[in-house]
Amino acid sequence: MADSPPQRGRIAAVTPGSLAEEAGLCPGDRVVAVNQTKLRDQIDYRFETAESVVELTVEGEHGRGYVEFTKAPDEPLGIEFADDAFDSTRICNNKCFFCFLKGLPKGLRRTLYIKDDDYRLSLLHGNFVTLTNLTDDDWERIAEQRLSPLNVSVHATELALRRELLGNPQAPDIVAQLWRLEQLGIQAHTQVVLCPGVNDGAALDRTIGDLLDLPNVQTIAVVPVGSSLEADARLRHPGMRAHTAKETRLLLQQVRRWQRLARAQRGTVTVFPADEFYLQGRARIPGAATYGDFPQWENGIGMVRTLLDDWATTRKRLQRRKENDPPTLKHVTVACGTLIAPTLRTIMMEAGPLIGARIDVVPIRNSLFGPRINVSGLLPGGAIIEQLRAQTLGEHIFLPRASLDYFGQRFLDDETPAQLSAELERPIAFAYTASEIVEWVTAAADHRPPATRAVRSNGRGWTIAG
Repeated sequence: MADSPPQRGRIAAVTPGSLAEEAGLCPGDRVVAVNQTKLRDQIDYRFETAESVVELTVEGEHGRGYVEFTKAPDEPLGIEFADDAFDSTRICNNKCFFCFLKGLPKGLRRTLYIKDDDYRLSLLHGNFVTLTNLTDDDWERIAEQRLSPLNVSVHATELALRRELLGNPQAPDIVAQLWRLEQLGIQAHTQVVLCPGVNDGAALDRTIGDLLDLPNVQTIAVVPVGSSLEADARLRHPGMRAHTAKETRLLLQQVRRWQRLARAQRGTVTVFPADEFYLQGRARIPGAATYGDFPQWENGIGMVRTLLDDWATTRKRLQRRKENDPPTLKHVTVACGTLIAPTLRTIMMEAGPLIGARIDVVPIRNSLFGPRINVSGLLPGGAIIEQLRAQTLGEHIFLPRASLDYFGQRFLDDETPAQLSAELERPIAFAYTASEIVEWVTAAADHRPPATRAVRSNGRGWTIAG
């Protein structure tokens, strides 16, 4: 392996009170090797540091040195890295006509245009990968380090159709690859990006049937193609459109048949339509038991059920209270994507009287990607600023946490929470659930959630500006 460039293996943060802090490691230092093994990525780091005796080769301000730790097996050292892949991210070798990156407008930050297709990011962050660029060394490593589960983009199991969808005439047979993972003891969560008239109907039936025959396939997500205005203008492919209301209803019926079959054969549902299909089709959201432990939550599978159940629990708690202290905020504004807005407005119309506050829900039209991209997670900061300026705003603004990047620092268009707060002249908070908003509105100022809780991850947490 060639010498690593300065950024690779660089420590971004050291957990206070951790073994790494006690050893004097600092942000900016580089971890070059663990137990004399050079590191390719965070997976190597985690694999090598799982031992009870660990030696780190570290390069810092005063040159290269060695630090030895004696610890409990699997006890973390408390190091967070600036990058996940120290030897550079694997780039996608496909040319999917429905690739969302092709529909990105110009002028966004450069990292958004990177077409990553890296099985390591699948393991670390849940990214979906096609498995079309795996080498023999990659397969050996997956087997050796037991890299499971992997999130796999299938789209179609019929080889010719999948190659057409991927724009890759050399793409291997995904069923054979998944069987190979099964033989290695590697589980998989799969997804099908459904393009109307291309891989739906009978093709979808074949895909789901083939995947259910694979014991290691844990879940199958069916998600809608992301058809933006830019993609429509640039690609002009008939599959790049939104599903009609009739198509959505037929799809939900089709998937329900497979859900019943999967439950009978496996004892679990396995096949899931994206929440978007339920909302667009105005269909009943399944109960929490359908989703199990919500393995594809960040892929838009079960988010609405989480929101509804969170509110049901919060509403009961508020109704049981004999006396409610007056809220510290009397009027707040909640902004979200247009798709979830009706559901969220219903929740907030119930929440407001229970806590004695006015809660306005403002749907934000996506001016960056167009109206068909209607989910909260793809809202740009600029659209939020522009459209909230036309509103009578409350004392505080709440925005969806999913609209920020993994670190909770920027929107897709590079706007920051601090910039939004300054432009709108209001403090801003980010949340996933109604209970978080209620907690904030009703808590005294010195008991509100701290500004830095869980900012590092894309899990539940707050990022506050203003």
